[in-house]
Amino acid sequence: MKFHHILSSVVLGVAALAAQAHEFKAGAITIGHPYARATAPGQPAGGGFLKLDNGGAADRLLSASADVANSVELHSMKMDGDVMQMRQVEAIDLPAGKTVELKPGGLHIMFIGLKAPLKKGDSFPLKLKFEKAGEVTVQVNVEAPGASSEMKH
Repeated sequence: MKFHHILSSVVLGVAALAAQAHEFKAGAITIGHPYARATAPGQPAGGGFLKLDNGGAADRLLSASADVANSVELHSMKMDGDVMQMRQVEAIDLPAGKTVELKPGGLHIMFIGLKAPLKKGDSFPLKLKFEKAGEVTVQVNVEAPGASSEMKH
């Protein structure tokens, strides 16, 4: 009986560690918990979110690409008076020693012209291109429509 409890604890511990270890590296940049929100059938676009922790010199996220959509763009959202405005941005600055979070209601990645709905539990590769750190492919997990990175930390 004791062995069973120990084994269960080890399995649960490893599973918890794996869930928290959803991060990638590009040079001095750590890319934490890339995720997208699930979309409804027929929804033409979806959002992608992640945390960029820059442990080195200033850099910039220049672009993103994924096969799940016809195009992938970097976007910002901000309030202009009482109207939420979303705009494409050329790049996202990553100051030296700082963390930049791409999250709902702020900077984010847009998947435009989705080829199929993004379904909770699925995942897909996303290529990120940085000015100095180069290119890296990360795995994006599709989470429930109301998901946020706070759920995972």
